Amino acid sequence: MVPMVDLKRQFQDIRNEVISLLADILESGQYILGAKVAEFERAVAAFHGVADAIGVASGTDALHLALDALGIGEGDEVITTPFTFFATAEAILYRGATPVFADIDPETMNIDPSQIEAHITSRTKAIVPVHLFGYPCDMPRIMRIAKKHGLKVVEDCAQAFGARIGGELVGSIGDAGCFSFYPSKNLGGFGDGGLVTVRSGRTAALIRQLRNHGSIGAYRHRRVGYNSRLDEVQAGILLVKFARIEGYNARRRENARLYTDLLKTAVRCPVEKDGARHVYHQYTIRSPLRDRLQQGLKERGISSVVYYPVPLHLQAALRFLGYKKGDFPVAERTARHVLSLPMYPELDNETIEKICGAVKSIIRSGD
Repeated sequence: MVPMVDLKRQFQDIRNEVISLLADILESGQYILGAKVAEFERAVAAFHGVADAIGVASGTDALHLALDALGIGEGDEVITTPFTFFATAEAILYRGATPVFADIDPETMNIDPSQIEAHITSRTKAIVPVHLFGYPCDMPRIMRIAKKHGLKVVEDCAQAFGARIGGELVGSIGDAGCFSFYPSKNLGGFGDGGLVTVRSGRTAALIRQLRNHGSIGAYRHRRVGYNSRLDEVQAGILLVKFARIEGYNARRRENARLYTDLLKTAVRCPVEKDGARHVYHQYTIRSPLRDRLQQGLKERGISSVVYYPVPLHLQAALRFLGYKKGDFPVAERTARHVLSLPMYPELDNETIEKICGAVKSIIRSGD
């Protein structure tokens, strides 16, 4: 079986370093907000060229705490994409705010900047662009819109560590960048974890309070916060992988180029426009024959996943928002056509050629 991601292979390459590091952490007796967390935060902040980076318990928490620290709350509206993982809208709702959707760009599958302004009202306080599948949103246009209307921008970078737009790293452009270190991510831990990058030292200080029960130290609490801390073990593992992230992403890009060379006449392949650097958390093709393709690949022992079969505005849990089928036609059509193929740095050319041969065979034969 060809898996979507092979974390065992990646672990074998770093096994000795990880085991040695874990032994050091366990012997230190410091497991929460220790030296490795601080080291990892400094490294990520320097990499992104931002004021600070704050480790938290998950990517969802990163979004939640960033929105909280930026003053998003009850009665506010936040514009985002309907074509993303559920956590994007979930975090907005945690704040008592309302997610307001804008349709996606038919080429990039990210939020379409030309659709945003039509959804801005007096209650709009922020935009949450999602760098889906590792492809950066059109941040220059989004930032111009935000500046014009006085809105905060929280980048959902959960799938895009290392992606760039106009030479700038995602997560360094808006008011905050939110990352997930779920194991399958480009930079993934051995469990849950997340991080917020910020340009403002004041915002960073507030998020540090919020992640630790609102504490300012010595059991003094200026406000009610959360229990959302990146633990020392995950931070240590992430440091090991962070040292390799550019190589991991380069290999993903090489894999994507081969996929595209072999599949460009058979299916709709991901785009990479001038000035954008895709990091291919997923290699996602599109075809009106998607369901047939997925079944055929399964029969041939090749994994594939539909990310995402139901846009957020049509999710049962969000029915109360009042959206209906047809409100965001590009997102709805995209959800019917997308199929993500195996993608990870250790994926070899021979396996990619096998996958592509299977895709083309299924389309040609109709089986």
